[in-house]
Amino acid sequence: MAPLILLAAGGLLWAFATGRLKGFTYEDGIAAALFLLGLSLFTKGRLVLGAALMASALLWAAWRRSRPSSRPMPVADARRLLGVGEGATLEEIRDAHRRLIAKVHPDTGGSAELAHRVNAARDTLMAETMNRKPPRAS
Repeated sequence: MAPLILLAAGGLLWAFATGRLKGFTYEDGIAAALFLLGLSLFTKGRLVLGAALMASALLWAAWRRSRPSSRPMPVADARRLLGVGEGATLEEIRDAHRRLIAKVHPDTGGSAELAHRVNAARDTLMAETMNRKPPRAS
């Protein structure tokens, strides 16, 4: 059984290193390692502990994937979503956000995920705009 677990771990490392697991985080790696440890214990006769580790690893991974991403949205995606140009001011960003959030908010029939994306776009663009350096006078 040990060679099978080593083969599975090696396969995960290879897939991560070659970019085949886009979005695979270290927390996903921890869940995979816990699952493999549970599988090893399960095959060695420690059925309850092995099954508990495998189940908890799968539940943790599923819970993590169901949460909205905390990674910042790329600026280009944020501009596209809100429909503002590169030189948009804070006021233009706020206005675009208000118009769009009114349409996609869960209270008005939209979805929580879409509202989260619109809010993330606003936050990204506001941070980018506030950090933008003013043009130098020539």
